[in-house]
Amino acid sequence: MKPASLFFAALLLSTASYSQTVSKPGPLPPALGLTSPQLNAAEIKLALKKLDVVGSVLYVAAHPDDENTRLLSWLAKEKLYRTGYLSLTRGDGGQNLIGNEQSEQLGLIRTQELLAARRMDGAEQFFTRANDFGFSKTAGETLRIWNKEHILADIVWVIRKFRPDVIITRFTDDARAGHGHHQSSSILAQEAFSAAADPAKFPEQLKYVKIWQARCILLNGFNGATASGTPLKIDIGQYNKLLGKGYGEIAAQSRSNHKSQGFGSASQRGTATESFSLWKGIMPTTSLMDGVETSWSRVPGSSKIQSLISQLNKEFDAENPDRSVAGLVQLLTELEGLKDDYWKELKIKEVKDLLLTCAGLWFESYADRPTYAVTDSVNVNTQVIKRSPVPVRLNYVNPGLTAGKIADVAENQPLSYNARMGVSKLTQPYYLEKPHPIGEYTVDDPLLIGHPENPDQLLVDFSFVIAGKQVSYRRPVVYKFADQVKGEIYRPLEITPPVTAMLSKKVLLVADNQPKELTVSLKSYKNNATGVLTPVLSEGWKVEPASAKFTLASAGDQQNFKFMVTSSAKAEPGKLVASVTVDGKDYTKEIKTIQYDHIPAITYFPEAEAKLVKLDLKLGGRKIGYLAGAGDLVPEMLTQVGYQVTMLTDDQVMNGDLSAYDAIVTGVRTYNVNAQMRYEQPKLLSYVENGGTLVVQYNVNRPLVMNQVGPYPFSIGSERVTEEDAKVTLLQPEHPLLNYPNKITVKDFDGWIQERGIYFPTAIDPKYQSLLSMADRGENTGSGSLIAADYGKGRFVYTSLVFFRELPAGVPGAYRLFVNLMAKKQ
Repeated sequence: MKPASLFFAALLLSTASYSQTVSKPGPLPPALGLTSPQLNAAEIKLALKKLDVVGSVLYVAAHPDDENTRLLSWLAKEKLYRTGYLSLTRGDGGQNLIGNEQSEQLGLIRTQELLAARRMDGAEQFFTRANDFGFSKTAGETLRIWNKEHILADIVWVIRKFRPDVIITRFTDDARAGHGHHQSSSILAQEAFSAAADPAKFPEQLKYVKIWQARCILLNGFNGATASGTPLKIDIGQYNKLLGKGYGEIAAQSRSNHKSQGFGSASQRGTATESFSLWKGIMPTTSLMDGVETSWSRVPGSSKIQSLISQLNKEFDAENPDRSVAGLVQLLTELEGLKDDYWKELKIKEVKDLLLTCAGLWFESYADRPTYAVTDSVNVNTQVIKRSPVPVRLNYVNPGLTAGKIADVAENQPLSYNARMGVSKLTQPYYLEKPHPIGEYTVDDPLLIGHPENPDQLLVDFSFVIAGKQVSYRRPVVYKFADQVKGEIYRPLEITPPVTAMLSKKVLLVADNQPKELTVSLKSYKNNATGVLTPVLSEGWKVEPASAKFTLASAGDQQNFKFMVTSSAKAEPGKLVASVTVDGKDYTKEIKTIQYDHIPAITYFPEAEAKLVKLDLKLGGRKIGYLAGAGDLVPEMLTQVGYQVTMLTDDQVMNGDLSAYDAIVTGVRTYNVNAQMRYEQPKLLSYVENGGTLVVQYNVNRPLVMNQVGPYPFSIGSERVTEEDAKVTLLQPEHPLLNYPNKITVKDFDGWIQERGIYFPTAIDPKYQSLLSMADRGENTGSGSLIAADYGKGRFVYTSLVFFRELPAGVPGAYRLFVNLMAKKQ
């Protein structure tokens, strides 16, 4: 496919990713869009109707889950417009309700959640390079950190590629947006609306695309917000008889894919009014496409095309879709003669996919194992089957069937081919190939910008003659297997380093100048892998042994090596990188897989490295009980510095002897996700009353499983301090929590990442003592980030400080303070 047409791979009814077509809608389509489209008669009919529509709408917001899924599904499946959602970020800075993944890992999850949502609501998905660096209170801060010109260029690029007739923003361009990223998405979209039509703006893009002027950019009223003029109100609550669902039902299914954010949604049925007001351009008065011709009359030389489409729709036989093949072949020939490259390419793709499904033609190419080393070749199996009487010949499969060796495809008789394909690079998400600054991903190839995922590396070309018409297709090589519970599962093929290295710790904390053990686990993805493993350390750190030789006989073999790491008296924070030399080439990657049932398995290759941190840390007590919440890495990090951490079950809390623990800690959002806390709370408070320490980490204000989290009342608000270097004041510097076993000073708040704290308590009972105050620049200071109260013989602590981010990042002061919070009352 030509570079200039990378964005033009529009899909039949919905979009998964580049060069992929989508199978029937479902929570997790078995083929994930990796094989031929398999549509039922109603879906075919909807696709035939879509052929007759030549309009497009682009929706713009800041994060995954910001989109109006009901509107997207209505635009894509009721109005049948080409519909896209441009999310400026991948949601890396959010919280995670289903696991402990953060930052880039969370961004990978939320990218796939968006793609799963798009498979259901029918829109396409795009991104910019912007990195979600966490909550931002102002557009000024956001645009400074993002590099405004770069992100503006990305939006212009997507607009010029997608060529929307109408652009819609979710948020206002002022404080009503409620988040600096939200506000910035509107500001940038409005600027891009004009810039996309200006040849002086980002002229380097014009080698691949043309300037584009949308008719208008509108605000989709959010919480009643309006831009200018009298809003246009549209009822989008219709019922789609072909799909058997209303758009509130489709939207609920789509939105419920955002599981990491806890956005499971109930279906809505009946009238649903959406409001639109004008930012720029010409305000529509009766419909979104006022003044836009959405029939084929907008495309020169298309009169016969419209007639053929009308005939196809009129004559479609739901019980015999193969009878539409001849008309589709005729339509394809007419489309190939168009001069309008944009609609020509989009509609050719739609017709070709309809040809496949109407002819009952299905084909795929798959590997015989899920992973191959980058130095290997892949064994590719190809299958072709036709399940209709339509005459089909297979001209070639490349690789697999040499051109000229024509094969007739008999009805319901599978054809199989086998070949080998070489690979050249890791299947690393393109935006994670290089380190990046806080505000944006580093992407060297500008043609990749906008894509949710990598273009497929291994592609098999197919050429058929269908009812006398030669038609070509491409399919990615995938991996499939049968799970004994879930059945047939498809997943993208993984291309790996020949040997990966997995470190037992991502942060190595040295608190006592004693050597620390680090295990490096090597895994081979090729046969007969031999080489040398060498830990490379920052200055001031030493490792024994200096290197280790390895031999891994077969793909899949593993071998562990133990190293002892020590620090000198002057060692500064640094890192250790595991360098693996195989066949004279160095590799420094580990392999990570993220797997949840609602999205495809995600594999990526971070650096095989550990952060080296030297701590001045004294422990208070050793035995910690930990009640898991939504997911965090705090228990693992406490174990590293010498604590014995027991992950408590609900039964242990209710029926066990809690006095054995020096402190009990609840994970992030425990009181949001564990319904048993309302029954366990009296037992926990009794533990405190008898001399224990209970540390509760942040929760959000809804849904709370109980109103009173502590022994005395307080409410959970929405206040947060988002600047990681915000000034911190010790309100009670002599308080035991700031002195034992570690003396806490303001220097302990140096080096924090992303933010200080979130969801601070309000309406705090006077029995609590507030220990810290802090504020973002220009705001009033708040004192709810850390509160504590004596209760009986023990102590209750509630903290909204983001220890769940700081401890895995190895921030020394965060460890010192958290250790103090867990110390027994003196």
